[in-house]
Amino acid sequence: MMDTVSKEVRSRNMSAIRSTNTKPELFLRKLLFSHGYRYRLYSKNLPGKPDMWLRKYKTAIFIHGCYWHRHQGCQLATTPSSNVDFWNDKFEKNIIRDQKVYQLLKDRGIRILIVWECTIKRMKSDKNYCQTILKEIEDFLQSTSERIEL
Repeated sequence: MMDTVSKEVRSRNMSAIRSTNTKPELFLRKLLFSHGYRYRLYSKNLPGKPDMWLRKYKTAIFIHGCYWHRHQGCQLATTPSSNVDFWNDKFEKNIIRDQKVYQLLKDRGIRILIVWECTIKRMKSDKNYCQTILKEIEDFLQSTSERIEL
């Protein structure tokens, strides 16, 4: 399938995609802050510059976009139909980089909380689900588990 816009327009669209302060990040940050959790943003001295760093809980939080980080089984993790080899290579490199970052954090004794974009979208539209996820986050922070994905 051909792209419906010119290369220049596609380039401008892709360059507008943010990597920090995304809507899902802002939603989760406000939620956690309102429940008394304090954090640092994009801590440069940690591998992978996590979206949030909760030092008190020694936990790095990543808010992953389902598309870019390839959330298994998620309808948001589609693959473009053009330039498939490029995209598959890019997605594979993202997954490998994520795994390396997780291992580096684990080696430092840092726990990892991954919240997927689709989870946050559902949290925004369903208050009961939002409370369920918040409870899971709080339970994880009080546990000794090394990693959780929501």
